[in-house]
Amino acid sequence: MNTLFDKIWDAHVVQTVPDGPTQLYIDRLYCHEVTSPQAFDGLRARGLKCFRPEKIFCMPDHNTPTHDQDKPIEDPVSRKQVDTLERNAREFGLTHYGMFSKDNGIIHVVGPEKGLSLPGMTIVCGDSHTSTHGAMGAVAFGIGTSEVEMVLASQCILQQKPKSMRITINGQLGKGVTAKDVALFLIAKLTTSGATGYFVEYAGEVVRNLSMEGRLTLCNLSIEMGARGGFIAPDDVTFNYIKDREYAPKGEDWEKAVGYWRTLKSDDDAIFDQELTFDAKDIEPRITYGTNPGMGIGITEAIPVSSLTSHLSPLAYMGFQPGEKLLGKKVDYVFLGACTNGRIEDFRAFASIVKGRKKAGSVVAWLVPGSWVVDRQIREEGLDKVLSEAGFEIRQPGCSACLAMNDDKVPAGKLCVSTSNRNFEGRQGPGSRTILASPLTAAAAAVTGVITDPRELL
Repeated sequence: MNTLFDKIWDAHVVQTVPDGPTQLYIDRLYCHEVTSPQAFDGLRARGLKCFRPEKIFCMPDHNTPTHDQDKPIEDPVSRKQVDTLERNAREFGLTHYGMFSKDNGIIHVVGPEKGLSLPGMTIVCGDSHTSTHGAMGAVAFGIGTSEVEMVLASQCILQQKPKSMRITINGQLGKGVTAKDVALFLIAKLTTSGATGYFVEYAGEVVRNLSMEGRLTLCNLSIEMGARGGFIAPDDVTFNYIKDREYAPKGEDWEKAVGYWRTLKSDDDAIFDQELTFDAKDIEPRITYGTNPGMGIGITEAIPVSSLTSHLSPLAYMGFQPGEKLLGKKVDYVFLGACTNGRIEDFRAFASIVKGRKKAGSVVAWLVPGSWVVDRQIREEGLDKVLSEAGFEIRQPGCSACLAMNDDKVPAGKLCVSTSNRNFEGRQGPGSRTILASPLTAAAAAVTGVITDPRELL
């Protein structure tokens, strides 16, 4: 009667404090440059070393520029954070994938593609979108800086066990509907707090038919409906993706691992604290209209006419009106990338729309691979030529315009169609306005210069 979450969680319990938290063993800690400096300073202050350094991997991504990465970072704050991570990793004997190395990129893209994130693991990082790794069949969640220090020192963390939720999506996705659209649909249905206190297992025909990249996108956005994390039971899609990757088990160890991974599923009679079911036929390409990921509509729909005053301020910020449609709205910027949609499948989707067309002259487009591996795949598949002929340039890997921590900032007042995960006020730059969308919808906007239903261009 156990859920998959129960099975993974229980296998990692070191001890439970009566009427208190659980001491949970952590298989993998990822560190990036923004949330780790104080954690390392805490170790120094207490004269501690990392308990299991081989389980910890460090990578700068938030502050890395997406051009001229072979040169010193111009912004002094960004440069200090990136340099500090490298120094800390060296001092504490940790694996560090530095900027401009072949292994660098966004940590939530690199972890799965290197086989560092595996089924059955517990995975943490000082970043909310750690939920991405749940697509591998792992329990993965973001933690705070003090908790990063806790894991560095002990490879354990104190946590209250979340409740369990299963979201089942039945049927077949329609033309032009992607994993990103599914996620935005769910966030709009549940709202940004609807899964607070829960760990979400995604299930159903739609989820089983998603590629690994699609699953990573879906799990990435779990946090945006308030969930502690989201994950998908591993299956042949998972195993085929992991096989032969650098850190994946090899030989007899591989066969043994897959044998165990096949047991990682919720029992048929498992009881969840909450169950929700949706139908794929109700999902069309999605866009957001407000200043949180839950304020979203189908691309052909109108902004809801709501009497809630809470909607009026976000709409005023965005420059939209209740009851109006967004189709045909002029777009200034398009961003393809982030840990949400910076993988090879996302670039294939974008290229499928722009092939044989030209970038709209009024649009500034930033196309940013999630890693150097993705960059190499783009070039091996000839997508760089397709994109170049359409007037697009591929930038160097990093978090880029997902958040305003590097040079890629959308100017105040400008409207950006973005494949990233958050559309908060100022998220992409002070005063910037963000519409979240899939790579297909972003590509359609990039070539037409206005918000366009991608199904019209497929």
